[in-house]
Amino acid sequence: MTTTPDRTANRALTPGLPARLSLTPKTTLAGRLDGAWWPRSRDLTAELPALADALEERWGRITRVLVNPGHWPVVPHKVAVTGHVLHVGWFTEQDPDKVILLSYTTGRCDLLVIPPETEPASAARLMTAAALPGSILTAGSLMSGEAATGRRKREARSSEDAWESEGGAAPAPQPHPVAHPVVAAHPVVGARMIPLPGRTGR
Repeated sequence: MTTTPDRTANRALTPGLPARLSLTPKTTLAGRLDGAWWPRSRDLTAELPALADALEERWGRITRVLVNPGHWPVVPHKVAVTGHVLHVGWFTEQDPDKVILLSYTTGRCDLLVIPPETEPASAARLMTAAALPGSILTAGSLMSGEAATGRRKREARSSEDAWESEGGAAPAPQPHPVAHPVVAAHPVVGARMIPLPGRTGR
């Protein structure tokens, strides 16, 4: 596959940093995904070594990775990782929001791929949702759901900002009025007390 390299990828941020990863807990409940991965760039050569290292303890040595080329500017055939070479393949039919990793010892690991530019709050929601045991949601449906959530939050903020800019801000709280003592026999008129007609003073 021949594609144009992503010149905007910040490679300086990637080396030496651990993979941002969320995995489902070990359970008998089988779901559609095994967790989520939030890479720091769209450079597979820079990102895959940290991912393979992070998965090795649980999944064994990762030997092959499958991606959809739609989200990756360059798909290398091989990537050098710790102690071995990782073979990379691509399929346009594969869910573009998912990466599949294969291990000789444990089998297959399917991860949601969270775009590098995702806001932290949104990424945190996606990582939590993708790691739920037994979830039947696909990578694509999780991304669609989060996109809808983001739109609702932006619309709510926009409506609130417009309301406040048009003078709809809540009024400042007023102090409670001080209760004045009630004089039963002589009501207060102006600054002095006078007796009412028909009543005698005491």
